[in-house]
Amino acid sequence: MNPLWFIRMAKWARRPPSMTQVKIAGTVLAIAVAIVIVDKLGFWPDWARLDRAPRP
Repeated sequence: MNPLWFIRMAKWARRPPSMTQVKIAGTVLAIAVAIVIVDKLGFWPDWARLDRAPRP
């Protein structure tokens, strides 16, 4: 683990993020998980999919 991560963790322990920031991060995470679940279940519309180029 990079030593800079320990410095960042110490800063967060001394001054944790506000509840608003925690709610925003949780909401964004929940939306991302919901999109992945909808895509895996096959309910994602075809127009919203990316066509992948074949790998050489």
